[in-house]
Amino acid sequence: MDDKYDVIVLGTGLKECILSGMMSVSGKKVLHMDRNKYYGGESASLTPLDEMYTHFNREDKPPAKYERFRDWNVDLIPKFLMANGQLVKLLIHTGVTRYLEFKSVEGSYVYKGGKIYKVPANEQEAITTSLMGLLEKRRYRKFLQFVMEFDVENNATWQGFNAKVEPMSACFKKFGVDDNTQQFSGHAIALHLNDDYLAKPAVETILRIKLYFESIVRYGKSPYLYPLYGLGELPQGFARLSAIYGGTYMLDKDVTEIVYEDGKVVGVKSGEEMARCDMVIGDPSYFKEKVKKVGQVVRAICIMNHPIPNTKDSLSCQVIIPQGQVGRKSDIYVCCVSSTHMVTSKGYYTALVATTVETGNPEAELKPGLDLLGSIEEKFVAVNDLYEPLDDGRENQVFISKNYDATTHFETTCNDVLDIFARATGGPFDFSKVQHLNLDE
Repeated sequence: MDDKYDVIVLGTGLKECILSGMMSVSGKKVLHMDRNKYYGGESASLTPLDEMYTHFNREDKPPAKYERFRDWNVDLIPKFLMANGQLVKLLIHTGVTRYLEFKSVEGSYVYKGGKIYKVPANEQEAITTSLMGLLEKRRYRKFLQFVMEFDVENNATWQGFNAKVEPMSACFKKFGVDDNTQQFSGHAIALHLNDDYLAKPAVETILRIKLYFESIVRYGKSPYLYPLYGLGELPQGFARLSAIYGGTYMLDKDVTEIVYEDGKVVGVKSGEEMARCDMVIGDPSYFKEKVKKVGQVVRAICIMNHPIPNTKDSLSCQVIIPQGQVGRKSDIYVCCVSSTHMVTSKGYYTALVATTVETGNPEAELKPGLDLLGSIEEKFVAVNDLYEPLDDGRENQVFISKNYDATTHFETTCNDVLDIFARATGGPFDFSKVQHLNLDE
């Protein structure tokens, strides 16, 4: 361990593993350490199923009916990948796809008026959906045509609307889009966490909606992908990539001190050993004095013997409950996977319900989502604190990630990764040479 590195990465959560891989591919000499014996950190996959019960301090064991416990790979923080989104581009750019297999998620749904509806995935579904009335469908079609033809660099496609300046609320108003359609567009398609986006320049939301539908066009049923055998394959894939490019990994290695000279990080100690470095990247648990608590997330992982009702028996799906539908400030997220993604025994499903905590009774806040699941055989609930760094890290060269939010997709995770990369290297990540993923390979 006594050596000099360009970068030391602390923690093997997905964000840290992605950054380790990106830095290694960029020619940096990387040392990656974790106090745990396993990859994934708070975003780990638990296998066999016994590990799930142990993790949640359950005294009982999983019942024998769940069959081969090693068939289960339960993600503590399951999230779907947008097929045309940033994480898939990162996977392709860095070559990690060689270690992974993906399968499409069967459907994307939104909650409205006590029921769930499929988010239209094509023009035929848009025509037949009961999410909107006939006149609203016509208005929405014109809005989507504008979005899909929109080019931020070509003002001839703007139809007289300056999306760089005017707010998204004005864009909806221009096309006569009603409140209900705004809700599912902003939350289930553009994937905003709250309604703040309505007052911000419309360009970001337009590009998010465009990304959603471009992702559907690429793979069909929904815009989402999920790796076979669960998300635990992702950090390990990036770890293997880092190792190929010379990165050194040390699991089960305690960090006893982060060493500074003149206010800038110079190394990391583990007992009597010290590795020197130019910068450190890590998750908040390694930097208690350099982070602030900004909230909490409550998650319930549920085992069921049936798909989520009213999803056309989907073997995998996402449901978003917009905040306004249930009188909240933040959305509730639901996702479901099954043996089709090699994460459960045949005939069983795992569902996650998650949201940002707003009250003193977090589990009760999940009720609208839990009510959608039907009968639940097992339920594991956790409340996790959310931490963010106190500064941007440029001065002391310590770059700290944020904890994982309540969303069931990876777009906010990637935003954090790319932001850290830009601050640490002095420039943005270049996606220009990225090729598209072929699921049939």
